[in-house]
Amino acid sequence: MRYWLMKSEPSVVGIDDVLAMPNQSVDWWGVRNYQARNFMRDQMSVGDGVFFYHSSCPEPGIAGLARVAKKAYPDRLQFDPQSHYFDPKSTPENPRWMNVDVQIVKKTRLIHLNELREHPQLEHMRILQKGNRLSITPVDPTEWKFICEKLMGEKA
Repeated sequence: MRYWLMKSEPSVVGIDDVLAMPNQSVDWWGVRNYQARNFMRDQMSVGDGVFFYHSSCPEPGIAGLARVAKKAYPDRLQFDPQSHYFDPKSTPENPRWMNVDVQIVKKTRLIHLNELREHPQLEHMRILQKGNRLSITPVDPTEWKFICEKLMGEKA
């Protein structure tokens, strides 16, 4: 099992939006970074743990726990000429962009970015590194356990 931090803008799709969706699940569409795409396509498995992270908002931070609910498949928006995420070089026979389905396990209190920075145990976490802009990053199992147990009061 692997662990991930996946960023979503709450003004587009926040944790409360996903909680209101069927099966409390959403396809993680719109990723247009090759490294993040490769994480979904090549490394994510059904059941992997996910920190659902609110970004590009007044209070960024981890908003809840989720899991990968469906393995990678082509992002439908790459084929839609009306979509901001349209890619004219992508074809159904050779799609460039993938997504996975993510299902909410539990909404938690918001673990603010600044709170994550306060803990030396998390100093190597990718979200805390200067210049990190990836929307999907791996989370080390020790970081996952620390955040779940010490900051959320959850069993890891």
